[in-house]
Amino acid sequence: MKRKGILIVVSGFSGAGKGTLMKKLVQEYDNYALSISMTTRAPREGEEDGREYYFVSREQFETAIVQDKLVEYANYLDNYYGTPVEYVEKKLTEGKDVVLEIEIQGALEVKHKFPSALLLFVMPPSIAELKQRLEQRGTESRENIEKRLSRAREEAAGIENYEYIVINDDLDQCVRQLHSIITAAHAAPARNRDLIKKMREELE
Repeated sequence: MKRKGILIVVSGFSGAGKGTLMKKLVQEYDNYALSISMTTRAPREGEEDGREYYFVSREQFETAIVQDKLVEYANYLDNYYGTPVEYVEKKLTEGKDVVLEIEIQGALEVKHKFPSALLLFVMPPSIAELKQRLEQRGTESRENIEKRLSRAREEAAGIENYEYIVINDDLDQCVRQLHSIITAAHAAPARNRDLIKKMREELE
């Protein structure tokens, strides 16, 4: 029986290193597909449309919402972010584990629609380290950093909704840990209903 991919939802405070972690995971192991989100925010320096995000207008995004072309979407710091459904379904059918890097609001929406999704929350070693990482980016104004920290306080209230917490201190170690968690998640009975059903039918 061909293994179907599972949907992996990764959230975390802004500056926790989610993006770097996901890129490294996809580079190190070939069974992952990193979903590209659609957003109405402006590209940062060095970002390309179709690589980091699909950059669209507010009108284009709202059309996608109406046409039900998104797995989930959320509004974060006055911009829309969402996951195009077509790409996700294609990769899962191919047997790839699809990684969605999304905000907590969108993550809970995905879990509601896809109960077998695996929810992971990435945390920094400390809040002092988080502040330092945000400041070192060099792309954020003082006001934006404060907004992100304020948002982190709100997000901290929803961490218990996730199945696993991963502390991003040492990048390589964190990637190995993530891969181990996902590999183990494939063996959960809830994600093997077809196999269980087949076994039961053969036993009758």
